[in-house]
Amino acid sequence: MQPLTSVYIQYNLPMGNAHHLSGVFAAVVTPLNPDFSPDLDGLNNLIHFLANRGCHGILVLGTTGEGPSFSMNERLLMYQTAAMARQDLPEFRLLAGTGTPSLEDSISLTRSVFELGYDGVVVLPPYYFRKATDKGLFAWFRYLIERSVPTDGAVLGYHIPPISGVSLGLDLLARLKDSYPHQFMGIKDSSGDPEWARSLGDRFGPDLIVLNGNDRLFNHALESKASGCITAMANLLSPLHRTIWDNFQSGASDEITQDRLSGAREVLDRYPPMPPLIKLMLSKLHGFPHWSVKPPLLEFEPDLAEVVLSEFLAALD
Repeated sequence: MQPLTSVYIQYNLPMGNAHHLSGVFAAVVTPLNPDFSPDLDGLNNLIHFLANRGCHGILVLGTTGEGPSFSMNERLLMYQTAAMARQDLPEFRLLAGTGTPSLEDSISLTRSVFELGYDGVVVLPPYYFRKATDKGLFAWFRYLIERSVPTDGAVLGYHIPPISGVSLGLDLLARLKDSYPHQFMGIKDSSGDPEWARSLGDRFGPDLIVLNGNDRLFNHALESKASGCITAMANLLSPLHRTIWDNFQSGASDEITQDRLSGAREVLDRYPPMPPLIKLMLSKLHGFPHWSVKPPLLEFEPDLAEVVLSEFLAALD
C-alpha cells in the first residue's frame, strides 16, 4: 500500500458544472491543548494538510469537531482561525456547524460565520425537544434563515438522528427548499441509512445538495445523486474519498476503493466515539500532536492504540 503520508492531491482542480459545495469535505477535528483550550496553530496546520490531500473543503465544529462542547466565544475564535487559514488557499471551501438548541445562539453564530466569508453552514435542528413537529422545525429554520443568512448564503440541514434524535423528513426538506430556494441548499446526511440516501435522490434528484456523512455509503450516495461527502474519516483518508469522487465524475463506479474505505470505517466504528479515535490516528499516521478531547469525551484507551492501528492498516491492504 502507498504510504498514507506521501499523498498530495490538488484540492482546487476544475469541477466542471458541479455546485461549489460539491466534493469531498472533512468533518475536521478540533485541535485542543491539554487544558482543553483551542490549539489555533494546530487547526491552521490541519487545514493546510487537508487541502493538500484532496479535500475540497472542511466542516468546522461539526460532530467530529465536538462543536456542541464549546462556548460561543470559543466557536467564534475557531471560525476566525479557519477563515484566516483559507486566505492562502484559493477556492478552498469552508462550512461551519452553527446549530444549537438555542435559536438566538444559532442565529448569532450563523450571522458571524457569513460575515467571515464562509461558503455555508451546517445546522443541527434544535435537539433538546426531540418530539418537535415538522411545523415547529420549519418555524425554527425560518427564523434562522430570515435573521442570519444573506441572500447568497447556503444552509444545509444536519440530518443525524442517531445523535440528535431529530429527523429532517422529506416533506420538511421540500418545504424549506421551496420557501428558501436560494438559501436552503440541502443536507448533510449522517443517518447511515442506504434507503434514506436513495429516497433523497428519488425525491429531489440534483436539486437538493446532499453531502453523505458515512464513508461506507459514499459510492452508493453518489449513485443516488448525492453531491459529495462530509466525513470524519476524511481527516485520515481523504485521498481515497477523492479517488472515488474523481472516478465518479468521470463516469466510473470505483468499488475497489470503496471497499477499502468501507473496511477502514468498519474498524473505526468498533471503537466509538469518533473524535478521540480520529485524533489518535492523526497522531499515529500523520505525525500530528496527540490532541486532547473535551469532557465528557475521554482520551482513547492507550492499550488499544496499536490494536486499532493494526486493524485499520490491514483493512486498507
